[in-house]
Amino acid sequence: MKSRILLWAAVVILSSSCHRNSSQSWENVKTAGRHMQRGVDSLWGKDTDSRMLTSDAEFIGPYDEFIPLNDADLRGLAKNSDMALPQPRGIPGMDGIPALDQFYTPPDAWGFQLVHFETDEHILREKADIQMIQQIVAYLKKNPEALFLIEGHTDERASASYNMALGIRRANYIRQLLVKNGVNLNRIYTLSRGKEQPAALGHAPSDWKQNRRAEFKVFER
Repeated sequence: MKSRILLWAAVVILSSSCHRNSSQSWENVKTAGRHMQRGVDSLWGKDTDSRMLTSDAEFIGPYDEFIPLNDADLRGLAKNSDMALPQPRGIPGMDGIPALDQFYTPPDAWGFQLVHFETDEHILREKADIQMIQQIVAYLKKNPEALFLIEGHTDERASASYNMALGIRRANYIRQLLVKNGVNLNRIYTLSRGKEQPAALGHAPSDWKQNRRAEFKVFER
């Protein structure tokens, strides 16, 4: 009889413990969800036309040749929030959207300059580069029908797949900055050139610095 009482007490205690753990786990999930939502709200900003995607078909992927990434590249992508913004809904070359090869480099008179990155980084750090982004924002707001293409480039070091991933991170980071400053995300396209189109053909650190860049092209409708 005593053993039955002890067994029953153990069951009650275990059940109570499981209930508390389950309730606490659910509270943790809700808390994490609230933090994630605040992060998403901050990412989109006040002036951006944002909405929730309703199906996989609404997410449009990259527009150039697909190059598979290795595990290290994928881990690098997962660490960065610059992939959070969806690509524009219109596909270049279809539905009235010009093909990417129809985008052109702005004339020198516009004052658009390349921006550059440090090794293995996709964040702009120089004041002049940030000012250039503000200049692009002003242009896009003044010309609401213009479309914009950002090309991410890297230096020659590391694998082709790693550099393709790094190039798109650089392009997407700049796209984020433009969207956060009120530019409609459906007007901005990104493309990675990796290390395939170097601006400088040498192999010195000064050449690598020139090649770690983003270039800008436009299409005015």
